Amino acid sequence: MVFNSLTFVVFFAAVLLLYRLLPRWTAKKTLLLVASYVFYGAWNPPFALLLALTTLLDFALARRMWNSGSERTRRLYLTVSLTSNLSVLSYFKYGNFALANFVALMHGLGIEWKPAPLDIVLPVGISFYTFETLSYTLDVYRKKLKPAASLLDFGLFVSFFPHLVAGPIVRAADFLYQLEQERFIEGRRLGWGLFMMTLGLFEKMVLADGMLAASADAVFGSPGPTSQLDSWLGTIAFAGQIFCDFAGYTTCAIGASLCFGFFLVDNFHFPYAAVGLRDFWRRWHMSLSTWLRDYLYVPLGGNRHGVRRMQLALMLTMVLGGLWHGASWNFVIWGTLHGVFLVGEHALARRFGAAPWVKTGVARFAFGALTFSLVCIAWVFFRAKDLPQAAMVLASMLGAISAAPVLSSVNVAQVVLVTSALIGTHIVLRERRLEDAARALPAPLLTLAWSGMLFAIVLTQGGGDAFIYFQF
Repeated sequence: MVFNSLTFVVFFAAVLLLYRLLPRWTAKKTLLLVASYVFYGAWNPPFALLLALTTLLDFALARRMWNSGSERTRRLYLTVSLTSNLSVLSYFKYGNFALANFVALMHGLGIEWKPAPLDIVLPVGISFYTFETLSYTLDVYRKKLKPAASLLDFGLFVSFFPHLVAGPIVRAADFLYQLEQERFIEGRRLGWGLFMMTLGLFEKMVLADGMLAASADAVFGSPGPTSQLDSWLGTIAFAGQIFCDFAGYTTCAIGASLCFGFFLVDNFHFPYAAVGLRDFWRRWHMSLSTWLRDYLYVPLGGNRHGVRRMQLALMLTMVLGGLWHGASWNFVIWGTLHGVFLVGEHALARRFGAAPWVKTGVARFAFGALTFSLVCIAWVFFRAKDLPQAAMVLASMLGAISAAPVLSSVNVAQVVLVTSALIGTHIVLRERRLEDAARALPAPLLTLAWSGMLFAIVLTQGGGDAFIYFQF
């Protein structure tokens, strides 16, 4: 069940109506828990059982950890939680990858071995809810958070259907307190929530799927090289596609939560207006970047132990962040590139950061253009099906390979129009919140924009393509 399907529209309306009619807060939370498992089980019912087992284990371990007076025992409970969660994630997400690389290693050593394929099916959303439960047990261990008051509350935190499949990655401290008092369906929140769901679906269905996906697929699906212009346009199309697809999902998730009276953290803040890679990661997939910062980069030493230690921590964080996205060397290289970019930026900032020319408008514009270019180069590895294809696209982008164009005039016009409008919007709203910008619009203009998005969604409905981040 995906947000961009008629099935979800019926499901969401039914849950919203029942939620409004139920008189007690406990009954409403139970409804949301059941609905969340129905939503998740619609993909593959057995994986709902895996979600339940993960929830029960971490709920029990966190409570025991909190009540134990022995530091050794608390550390043992934390180890069990980390080991069990990461083992399950590693098996389902990296089992096939590890086996394929081990077979390749054996072949490289001259040992012919053909094991039976594992045929592991990746549970949708496992990377997201695993990071959520890990942050919960780590925060309880650090005494930064009290355990959930009830299994019902914790189960709803983990499985709440708007954010369950593709984020944002919600931390227990940001959600559990909202379960202490009843959340109502309130007129203004409902209206804004429905507007955000419309905006998210417009980004996904109209922009990502309808206007950008074809160009990205044509370039990255080409059996041979493409022209330099087409390679750049296809990569830029993917940059726009993945933003509109992923931001579209999380915008829908935030909007759907708001309809029930819940607040989720923002996940994007106009990242293509970033000036520098550090700024980009403060704006792109913020729930992941802050998670990696707090639970990986800082424990590895952060910037507290000198430049070399900081560089190592930063590289390890970005490499593992890349691997989090998928079991492929492409993602490892994508994360490594961002690590190299960030380390280089830190070095340049130490050398030139105090120079007056750095803060001039011309310099900031140049840095912004360079940032977007580097992000696009890294996106090549994210989108390409394998390393040879990534190398071929990059060679075409650099002009090392010449080939005939594959994009039609319509494709070119769509990419230029949509991505220019997207980047321009990001620049204009760089320092503002979406809610503030929307409220500043006259009511008739906002209504017209909402109606226009709905009309465009209806015109393009029927595809139902899954969101890109479902695979992670």
